[in-house]
Amino acid sequence: MDRNIQKYKAFLQVVELESFTKAVEKLFYSQSGISRMINDLEKEWNVTLFERGRTGVRLTSDGVTLLPFAQRVCEEYQKLQAEVDALNGLQSGIIRIGTFSSVATHWLPGILQAFQEDYPNIDFELLLGDYTEIESWIAEGRVDCGFTRLPASPAFETLFLEKDDYLVVLPEGHKLLAYDVVPIASLCHEPFILLEKGRNNEISEIFREYQLQPRVKFTLWDDYAVMAMVEKKLGVSILPTLILRNIPYRILTRKIDISPCRNIGLAFRSSKNLSRAVKQFIEYLDDRNA
Repeated sequence: MDRNIQKYKAFLQVVELESFTKAVEKLFYSQSGISRMINDLEKEWNVTLFERGRTGVRLTSDGVTLLPFAQRVCEEYQKLQAEVDALNGLQSGIIRIGTFSSVATHWLPGILQAFQEDYPNIDFELLLGDYTEIESWIAEGRVDCGFTRLPASPAFETLFLEKDDYLVVLPEGHKLLAYDVVPIASLCHEPFILLEKGRNNEISEIFREYQLQPRVKFTLWDDYAVMAMVEKKLGVSILPTLILRNIPYRILTRKIDISPCRNIGLAFRSSKNLSRAVKQFIEYLDDRNA
């Protein structure tokens, strides 16, 4: 997908929504990604497109002049892409994806909504599992690709998507809220609620790396169950940032002094054997990650 078209689409979305933040949510880009694309356009065209204020953004006079041209470019590109896709047999198809809960909840809806705007006749089948299950499904051919933690099995090709930081999760009024950055060792003195299932033990790995042993009171696999128990002051926990978006629980988070994180990516078998639809989806993710 032409990256310039993505810049034009970002430009149009910011205009429509009058907000960089809302454009981020609509297009599934990071704030810095949207800002970079707009800045790239301003440098390429040698103009200032937006006036930025506390209440939002609005077009400059140059931006108003260029807007209809950007709109026509995007419209013509969609027509061109439709013809190309028809020639390549991409008018229909199905993509089977393995995913885990935080990606399924906070990433995939936005990704699929945007992808479907360009490829409305592609259908999706989603299977929810843990990293081990997802990699087994890829190897067996049950799914075409899967979101997982990197590094994945060396048998797969992978696409890095995002670094996801781990945060301490605390109930309201907890004494560790006094820290802006919580020492990892201090968590060993509190009842701990561990998110773990089978070989998906990255939270335990964080403690083992520093030769620490948490006082595990409860072990669960469901992210939201962990948050609910923290809210009831049954213990503290560590969870990835991605699952902590738009949380419905009265809990608070803090960074950890050792800055632990996980790398999230897409894994798939040899790209040579993938269908045209799956290749297009992977290319689509790669473009958004550029």
